[in-house]
Amino acid sequence: MTKPADRTVVVAIHQPNYLPWLGYFHKLARAEVFVFLEAAQFSKGSYTNRVQILRDGKPVWLTQPIEQSLGQPIETVAFADRLWPRRHVDTLHGAYRGAAAFRAVFPYLESLLLKAPLDSLAAANRHLIEGLAAALGLAPRFARDGVLGVSGLEGDDRLVALVGAVAPGAVYLSGKGGALYQDEAKFASAGIALRYSAFTPKAYQQTGGGGFVPGLSIVDALFSLGIDATRALVAPEE
Repeated sequence: MTKPADRTVVVAIHQPNYLPWLGYFHKLARAEVFVFLEAAQFSKGSYTNRVQILRDGKPVWLTQPIEQSLGQPIETVAFADRLWPRRHVDTLHGAYRGAAAFRAVFPYLESLLLKAPLDSLAAANRHLIEGLAAALGLAPRFARDGVLGVSGLEGDDRLVALVGAVAPGAVYLSGKGGALYQDEAKFASAGIALRYSAFTPKAYQQTGGGGFVPGLSIVDALFSLGIDATRALVAPEE
């Protein structure tokens, strides 16, 4: 991966969520390096193993069945049932078979899900995110926090260390919520500039009729609009 000489590398860090929403890929599209935060504690009820899709015009949860203990890191969370990819493929088929771009998109998503590695939640979700990014023409360098030699740190200290490990002096692209709790002085003292990513989804025609439902998995946009139009929703501005 190369960059213009006058441009600082942009690094983004996020948990490996399941088939994430458009905002996740909007952030990914603006990064040269994207670090999967897998050593972080798994949070029950988060988007790490579940996401919403649209079925009959209503949002419903699509959840990966897992086995996990309190305080367990995401990278060690295992699946409780290894047959979930086939069931999720069937659910997506039933929910979106009438969508405008279903025939163009479904074979790729089906193959991606059925080829997901099942040794861990993190591995499966990395596979899905990287596969969707490739389909959208997004090509950051992907990294995993667990192999970067950063341990024993929490919060901002961990983020600073991770950015320093992949691209010293980079720009850290944070979610806009980070502005409420991040200590910007810690990043500045390490020579890291902070930038905040804000994303407001544009309404598009969804399957099932009714008003626009934001915050769904990116698969909703892919089935509704196709790959090119979905890319336009998340791609960086020129």
